[in-house]
Amino acid sequence: MSIHPTAIVSPNADLDPSVEVGPYAIIDDHVRIGSGTRVMAHAWITGYTEIGRDNQIHVGAVLGHEPQDLKFQRSTRSYLRIGDRNVFREYATIHRGTEPESATVIGNDCFLMANSHVGHNCVLGNGVILANAALLGGHVHVGDRAFISGGVVIHQFTHIGRLAMLSGNGRFSMDIPPFTIAAERNEVHAVNMVGLKRAGIGSAAIAEIKRLFKLFYHSDLNGTQALATASQEGAFTTAEAKEYLEFVRRSPNGVCPGPSRRNH
Repeated sequence: MSIHPTAIVSPNADLDPSVEVGPYAIIDDHVRIGSGTRVMAHAWITGYTEIGRDNQIHVGAVLGHEPQDLKFQRSTRSYLRIGDRNVFREYATIHRGTEPESATVIGNDCFLMANSHVGHNCVLGNGVILANAALLGGHVHVGDRAFISGGVVIHQFTHIGRLAMLSGNGRFSMDIPPFTIAAERNEVHAVNMVGLKRAGIGSAAIAEIKRLFKLFYHSDLNGTQALATASQEGAFTTAEAKEYLEFVRRSPNGVCPGPSRRNH
């Protein structure tokens, strides 16, 4: 184990022997860190935080601190759980859960850029990217390989679908369906064609996603009517189209409209 002499590491923390800890980093009680993980200068890891293998925790990042919730009791035992091969850049902050025994969860292969923030009880899938200064309120759910651009602000309890892309400085308090591009304030603008192709989504699925997008965003049907039409037996058969429809059907906040329907 390589621990810089200026670092403060609790004897009650559980670090794999291969972990590297840089200058002035602080690792508190109850923290567990898996093999190959690097904790760089001035990072602080606290609370009941569990970190997997081969993560990079850059300068000044804060992981597992108390949630920004006025109802939070400091005696509460809650968690931050982080998977493998994630990168947390300078001054990224991730807070642990707010209710007793609850958790904030980060999957594998995520990339959280400088000054990004993940609030309490968020759940991020695998391969999620948060660009600089992207901010997630509490209880936000983000699907696999979603891309959240710089300066985006996401209201608490919002759900973001798989392979969605959120354009810079957008503000969102409604749910964003998978495979779409969202922008401005609660507006869905297009299908995320680049993301779909990079993810290796097949042509049949892409064709059905385009049909769904046209049905929901470029027809005279409202959301309820579009969902009923799309749900007809045999109308859509690919796994991706079914995923889209299930997301819309289960959306707790309602999905973002298109720009032309924002005020309708």
